[in-house]
Amino acid sequence: MADQPCGFLVLDKAAGLTSHACVSRVRRAYGLKRVGHGGTLDPAVTGVLPIALGPATRLLPYLEGDKTYRGVVQLGVRTVSDDLEGEVLGRAAVPALTEADLEAALAAFRGAIQQVPPQVSAVHVEGQRAYARVRQGEQLQLAARPVTVQQLELLGWDAAAGKLELLVRCSAGTYIRALARDLGEALGCGGALARLRRTEALGFSLAQAVPLEHLDQAPLPALLDPLAALARLPRRQLDEAELAGWRCGRALAATPSPAPLETGPPLAAGQPVAVLAPDGNLAGMARASDGGLLQPKLVFNATG
Repeated sequence: MADQPCGFLVLDKAAGLTSHACVSRVRRAYGLKRVGHGGTLDPAVTGVLPIALGPATRLLPYLEGDKTYRGVVQLGVRTVSDDLEGEVLGRAAVPALTEADLEAALAAFRGAIQQVPPQVSAVHVEGQRAYARVRQGEQLQLAARPVTVQQLELLGWDAAAGKLELLVRCSAGTYIRALARDLGEALGCGGALARLRRTEALGFSLAQAVPLEHLDQAPLPALLDPLAALARLPRRQLDEAELAGWRCGRALAATPSPAPLETGPPLAAGQPVAVLAPDGNLAGMARASDGGLLQPKLVFNATG
């Protein structure tokens, strides 16, 4: 892994770009084929887009899935896409609302909820993306899915314009466009997402993000260490005697001998663990088993 670029680049994506286009730019800039992104952003949405380069692409499933957004909802309008980019389906007068009214409505969307994805979304319907079927003129009945909204705060309310600004921290798979739509329905006037910016994703934040234009400058932005992205996970460092066995895919004792390198609560079965080489670099990923062992799931520089 040390012989090739391996790490994460966090882009501050501008409006008008697809996530796929950003990946293509990164691939060309760094001269790598193996590049992937974590968490697609709609073209109109700006903000944090984590990009994995080289072997780090295999770490994407192990990163924290929660995401944080700041967005503006326009009340009084319904669209086919649940944002202002889509065809308008109807308009209605916005009732006289106070911040207390809005807070009462927002309470229903906090915690574990059921959410119907937008018609114009990447959800698969009988093997085809929902947005493709909508473009063919279909009206879909998408099933509600469980999502979790950990944080939902009212940041501002412009009664004259019928616009409110929200802070949302949510689980992967949550659609802020659907939240805008459902909030508008709850208030009796309809709603659509006017603007959205992602401030955190997969454990990365805007503080670590760089504009795409930085890829046109020398030197290229330095990649973030994969271990920094895995900081929330427990770690198990190998000693020299264990390294060869690990590279051959052998299970490890969860607790090193003669004494643990790190103390903490017992690992739950299935818990992902970052495995470090004796030199401190990432050697791969394992999952804890019931028998007190770490089963290799991802091994860098494998030999067996």
